[in-house]
Amino acid sequence: MERIDKILSNLGYGSRKEIKAIIKKGLVEIDGKIIKDNTIKINPKECIIKVNDELVEYKKYIYIMMNKPAGVVSATYDKYDETVIDLLDIKYQIFNPFPVGRLDKDTVGLLLITNDGELNHKLISPKWNVNKVYYAEINKPVTSLDIKSFEKGVILDDGYKCLPAKLSIISVDENGSRVEVTIQEGKFHQVKRMFESLDKKVVYLKRIKFGNLELDKNLEEGSYRELTQREIEILNMDPHN
Repeated sequence: MERIDKILSNLGYGSRKEIKAIIKKGLVEIDGKIIKDNTIKINPKECIIKVNDELVEYKKYIYIMMNKPAGVVSATYDKYDETVIDLLDIKYQIFNPFPVGRLDKDTVGLLLITNDGELNHKLISPKWNVNKVYYAEINKPVTSLDIKSFEKGVILDDGYKCLPAKLSIISVDENGSRVEVTIQEGKFHQVKRMFESLDKKVVYLKRIKFGNLELDKNLEEGSYRELTQREIEILNMDPHN
C-alpha cells in the first residue's frame, strides 16, 4: 500500500505539491471514483488509476537494455561528458535509473539500466560471479599461449591477479585478431589491461552478453528498449544454471 501522491509523483505526474493540487481539482480517479484526499493509500498493482481521464500505467521498476555507443559514460551524472542516462527519454529518466556496472567510455555494447537496487546488487555481487562476454579486436595475433595466460589469471600493471578468464580466438590475419573474452570481474579497463599485460592492444571492444542475457542484434549503437518479461526472468535466474 502506497500513498496516491507518492505513486503519481514517482510516475512523473508532478511534485507532491502539484499532485495534491491535481487531486483537489477532482482530476484523479481510483477504481472509477474521484478522490480528493492525496494521502489515500492504495495498492497500485490492483487499483485502476486515472489522471484527467487517462489510464495510468503503473510501474515500480524499469529494466532497459541499451547498446551503449562510444563516447558516452556509464554514469547517472557527469560534469563534462554525456551519460547513458542522458540518452533516455524523460519517461524513463523520472524513475531515477542507473547503469548496472559500467562500460568504459569508448566501449560499446550491452548495458543494463534499471532502478531495481536489489537486482543491481545481485548482478554485481562477487557471490554471483556473473559472466560478462566481450567481442574484441586486437592489434596483434592472439595465440594459444595467451589463452593459457587468461586461464591462469592475467596479472595487471598494478600487480592485481585477475580471476581465471576464457579467451576464444575467432580469427587471425595480418591485421590482428578477433576474439571473444569472458570475465567475471569488472576492474577499470580490465579487458584492455589484460591484453596490455600480454603486449597487445584492444582496438575495439563490445560487450555482447551479461549473465544469461544477450545483446539484441537489432539494437543499433545508442538505441535501447525495455526488457521483455522473459528477459527480466532470465536476469533473475542463477547465471550458472
